[in-house]
Amino acid sequence: MDPIISNTINENLDANVKKAHKQKWLRIILIIGAIYCLDGIVFGLFAGWSKSHIMVIIWRLAAWLTSAVLFSGHIWYEHYRFRYSPHRSSLHISSAVAVGAFGLAVAANIHAQFVSSANHIFLVLSLVIWPILTAVPAFIVAYAITSVLHHYHKKVPPKE
Repeated sequence: MDPIISNTINENLDANVKKAHKQKWLRIILIIGAIYCLDGIVFGLFAGWSKSHIMVIIWRLAAWLTSAVLFSGHIWYEHYRFRYSPHRSSLHISSAVAVGAFGLAVAANIHAQFVSSANHIFLVLSLVIWPILTAVPAFIVAYAITSVLHHYHKKVPPKE
């Protein structure tokens, strides 16, 4: 086969593989972000329906626990499945957190349309503020964890 044709075919394959790979991690970010959002909404409903203050606290802790498990699972997936760098993993992880926060802000804005609320300007601002307030700490924590994993992962000899 002609080397020029072979290189063109390889470049086209590489472009298609990169596009498919980008779509995969974007899909993962959207799915995990939707799970974060559902987590907040569902556990928020359960907390709202609770009759005692202790049950409200338990439902809120359950929401934090499930979010922590999801966050940890996403770190594991990015690090061990894709073997991304700490920076890239942290960007993906914090993006999923931001998508979840944006979904919660949208839900809060929709909820405000059905109840009397004087905070419309703050709710509109929440569409920008909540994702930033959650993504920045998520990036820092994910970066710290993935950096440690990356550091120790390099020291472990491969299994034979």
